[in-house]
Amino acid sequence: MSKTFKIGGIHPNDSKLTAGKEIIWLEQPQKVQMMLYQQIGAPSICIVKVGDKLKKGQLIAEDGSFVSACQHAPISGTVTKIEKIRNTQGWYGEAVTIEADPDRGDDFMEASNPRTQDQVDALSIKEIIDIVDSHGVVGLGGATFPTRVKLLPPEGSKPEVVIINGVECEPYLTCDDALMRRYPNEIVKGVELLMKVVNVRKGVIAIEDNKPEAIKVMRKAVEGRDDIKVVSLKKKYPQGGEKQLIAAVLGKEVKSGALPVSTGAVVNNVATVYTIFEAVYNDRPLIERVVTVTGPSLTNPGNFLVTLGTPIRTLIEAAGGLPEDTGKVIAGGPMMGKAVVNIDAPTTKGLSGILVLPESESHRKKELPCIRCANCVNVCPMGLEPYLISLLAKKHNWEDCEKGYVMNCIECGSCSYICSSHRPLLDYIKLGKQTVAGIIRERNNQK
Repeated sequence: MSKTFKIGGIHPNDSKLTAGKEIIWLEQPQKVQMMLYQQIGAPSICIVKVGDKLKKGQLIAEDGSFVSACQHAPISGTVTKIEKIRNTQGWYGEAVTIEADPDRGDDFMEASNPRTQDQVDALSIKEIIDIVDSHGVVGLGGATFPTRVKLLPPEGSKPEVVIINGVECEPYLTCDDALMRRYPNEIVKGVELLMKVVNVRKGVIAIEDNKPEAIKVMRKAVEGRDDIKVVSLKKKYPQGGEKQLIAAVLGKEVKSGALPVSTGAVVNNVATVYTIFEAVYNDRPLIERVVTVTGPSLTNPGNFLVTLGTPIRTLIEAAGGLPEDTGKVIAGGPMMGKAVVNIDAPTTKGLSGILVLPESESHRKKELPCIRCANCVNVCPMGLEPYLISLLAKKHNWEDCEKGYVMNCIECGSCSYICSSHRPLLDYIKLGKQTVAGIIRERNNQK
């Protein structure tokens, strides 16, 4: 019987319209815009200027701090602008515009010299971490946490296992599924690198059971091995959350305020693992990723390999163009994604999907009084009381919000999804989290 986590969770229609579709390479654009803030932490620091000639893969921005990431030129060309542009949510951020140079083609900064297996085996742990850092690798499951930081567990922690997140529990998204079906052996090599770096002898690749082909090919890739295994999990949202995944695979709960590594587990998304493989074996920085472009009315939904910096509009056009009945475009999935207000914004490292919803599915229903059904409590995967926390936040009772563990919320949206009164529970909880986080920072600064 497939495993799953025990506390809360929901079972939305998975709507995997692009399941089984192979990865399609989207032609390299003539112009890209690379945002300097594509990761959790500090923005990257630009090191190029207008007029600079760049080769594909060349460093254009360095780490802004320990928690930050490098950025690289996704195409060969000339820097034409360095200015603030609007991202998908409409916020302005610094970006480097690069226009393609026809006579440079697809060349890299240096001649491509893939490492042999012997060369990879000879790399030290520090050398591997340095490669991951210098190649701009971040978590590709949506959080965009700099991977280098994850590979350096806090002093005193004792990792015992690496868990590879191939769950992809968000409805509609299939980019990770497509990646596993296409590159199973490369992903396994990436797992080996992770195991070496965090010094563990056990790896687990976790996949929900609605991806039978991915499970099949990944199991074939680890056939005969005792150190890496593939685990099938029952379909349940939000199983892709680190804490829920650890609970499902290991049966351990991450205590409030503790890091996931406190359970002995280091978790990485499967796309991140593939990117680590590309960086270490093929010396390729993170300049492209697989993005699912989907929606009920799209004529050609699919999983596209996209050059970073490509306009969102181009992705939608590749999927058949914006349907006439479009009511909303979402970056990510329907549960944790965010509405797109600017489809001319560029593709970034954290973009796993573009969901185009019709008008009929794009509006909230009328909010009604709470009927005290407690469904939001039953489905909360963190064991919280969403109805209460949202009310406290609405009334600006920040002290009780903090006491109600608002900071433990993972913003999965299960409470809003299940609410029969259509109350915007998560909206107020997010407000509470942001405000309480600021209060905590101010309190800590005064100590």
